[in-house]
Amino acid sequence: MDKQHNINRRDFLKIVGISTLGATASLYGCSPKKDTEKEGNTPVPIGKMTYRNFPPYKDKVSLLGYGCMRWPTLPAPDGTGNVIDQEEVNRLVDYAIEHGVNYFDTAPVYVQGWSETSTGIALKRHPREKFFVATKMSNFSNSDYDFGVKMYHNSLEKLQVDYIDYYLLHMLGAPGKKGLEGRFLDNGLLDFLLKEREAGRIRHLGWSFHGVKEEFDKALALHDKVHWDFVQIQLNYSDWKHASGNNINADYLYSEVSKRNIPVVVMEPLLGGRLSNIPEHVFTRLKERNPEGSVASWAFRFAGSPEKVLTVLSGMTYMEHLQDNIRTYSPLVPLTQEEKDFLEETVQLMLRYPTVPCNDCKYCMPCPYGIDIPAILVHYNKCVNEGYMPKSKLDENYAEARRAFLVGYDRSVPKLRQASHCIGCSQCVPHCPQSIDIPKELHRIDQYVEQLKQETL
Repeated sequence: MDKQHNINRRDFLKIVGISTLGATASLYGCSPKKDTEKEGNTPVPIGKMTYRNFPPYKDKVSLLGYGCMRWPTLPAPDGTGNVIDQEEVNRLVDYAIEHGVNYFDTAPVYVQGWSETSTGIALKRHPREKFFVATKMSNFSNSDYDFGVKMYHNSLEKLQVDYIDYYLLHMLGAPGKKGLEGRFLDNGLLDFLLKEREAGRIRHLGWSFHGVKEEFDKALALHDKVHWDFVQIQLNYSDWKHASGNNINADYLYSEVSKRNIPVVVMEPLLGGRLSNIPEHVFTRLKERNPEGSVASWAFRFAGSPEKVLTVLSGMTYMEHLQDNIRTYSPLVPLTQEEKDFLEETVQLMLRYPTVPCNDCKYCMPCPYGIDIPAILVHYNKCVNEGYMPKSKLDENYAEARRAFLVGYDRSVPKLRQASHCIGCSQCVPHCPQSIDIPKELHRIDQYVEQLKQETL
């Protein structure tokens, strides 16, 4: 590839810009069209957190787990991009621990490689017995044994711990060399991790899953031999029966894991924010049913209600997100069957809106051409949900919707990082857990943007 277009990780961090953080805000449902969450002014309980324990393990794990994928950032002092706001990370971690959260989930690839270091700095300020830390072997790009072992030792060093409470084989689901066989079995890395567990440097060993059913079944079938201590799956009230793309319905995943008496860690309870940034009439429907609770609380109550769930991860960038989720789980009020039926009806309404199934995980980043893929898809989904997607110049709200889409696009995504710069190299595609054909979606969105600009709809 032309060197002038091949952006490395350091250069990417310099140009990433504040738009990524803004996108995270909109993902959680910070639309100005919706009313402010009144419950935000109510006290945040202390000492009321729901905990889960699964004998013979002694750990009492908070039902709310802190996902460290979306730590807050701020402009770098030299003005060349963004850096993690460590002071704010410390404040969020302190508040979480004070209010009963004790499970912190990170990975070598989160926040473009900086999450483990930042998380370790924040947690080191607390007694080791106050928290459980989870991280992963994210050896997607290199299945070499030495590379994996080095990644594991680097995690211990960056997190500043002598042992890891919960260690995961990260993102199983692809077949062959890119999945369980090539990354962990054929190269001996699973054997290495089992020895580390036996030595006590890994207290619990499990895996996270995104992919095809055959690979899920294959990994789970190893339980009799390996004895998995936990499994992490994508679970929410939309994916329970209506998983999109190559994802598998969560009811199957949960059923297969739980019937083996393996604790479940939940990821994506909000589908990357898509279950809080929802169409206006769906938002109203949820608020009318429970005026005192946030829209997000429906998703977290759903994810926390199954009895085999150990913890529910949430990437809480802002204090108000953390406070809202603490309220939901302090203590948890499990969903009734009537409420589950209500959410299923809600999903049926949401399925009518053709959003792109992006969870803003940023695994597709950095793009070698500098494109801000997540911010583009987040903006598109937001406009779909808020009705700013004109189909014709004859639409009643055409002028307003056209302006909202185009102005919002330029504000959310710098021009040099917009979809028009995608050349279709497809380097991003294999990294997407949701199996999105990213170049196809970017070209489709760019074509729509041009139609709006030229007024040729």
